[in-house]
Amino acid sequence: MKLNELLNIKYPIIQGGMANIATGAFAASVSNAGGLGLIGAGGMNAKMLKAEIQACKKLTNQPFGVNIMLLNPDAKEMAQIVIDEHVPVVTTGAGNPGVYIKMWKEAGIKVIPVVASVALARRMERCGADAVVAEGCESGGHIGENTTMVLVPQIVDAVKIPVIAAGGIADGRGIAAAFMLGAKAVQMGTAFVVTEEAQVHQNYKDKILKASDIDTRVTGRTTGHPVRALRNEMTKKYLKMEQEGAPFEELELMTLGGLRKAVVDGDVKTGSVMSGQIAGLVNEQMSCQALIQKLVRETDALIGTLNLYETEA
Repeated sequence: MKLNELLNIKYPIIQGGMANIATGAFAASVSNAGGLGLIGAGGMNAKMLKAEIQACKKLTNQPFGVNIMLLNPDAKEMAQIVIDEHVPVVTTGAGNPGVYIKMWKEAGIKVIPVVASVALARRMERCGADAVVAEGCESGGHIGENTTMVLVPQIVDAVKIPVIAAGGIADGRGIAAAFMLGAKAVQMGTAFVVTEEAQVHQNYKDKILKASDIDTRVTGRTTGHPVRALRNEMTKKYLKMEQEGAPFEELELMTLGGLRKAVVDGDVKTGSVMSGQIAGLVNEQMSCQALIQKLVRETDALIGTLNLYETEA
């Protein structure tokens, strides 16, 4: 089954559920444009998430989803909220959603965990996941080790459920390549961050728009929590301290609240400007509608005759 049929969306394009960025209004804009908008529950508490879901439902009658970071202290309450609020799709990260999958599926929710390895993809399939997002290390934020090019085909071969490719995708060429690797849809973050509807400080958007191919850095490898962001004063200082063997507590303190500082306050010097390596290809600000239409046109020009996905609802 094509992913857009499974999720009842027009195009097989999913907007990543980015913490502090993916609000209910933003998710609604993506869903109204024919993709699947996700609310990022990372950085929220349960009360905030409920309010964002209700805001999203007022702005769209199209399917949308919620991304729940399972390390969130309110994850258990959030797991119930998505049921109570009749959220159609849930994606998960930072943990194993196995304990919640049964209750979600009984409520009719499509469950799509984000995975960074073949072993985890297989485990999620056994737990009853409807699909998985295979996220390569080119992506922004918390990352794994394998690249998208390496990860996606191995997971496609390992599971029978649909695979969604993520990491390093920002145009029709990337989407076409993902389909050639066996993916049934793509999830994109960085390209959506700079859209007009994204409630992100313009300084953050401008830093992505001006970025080159070599402008991201990965901090936290020594701590076991690698994070990709655009290079700035914070990443330079962090990497120096990391190289000098600074204790985990000191490193953690430096990045505490860093994403919010960049997203809300526009501090792109000492904040954490999370972004994928594909930032060098993202150089135009437009609406979610215009972006999705551009992606569809570019993809169709390359593989439209192969009928890999439907462009009509």
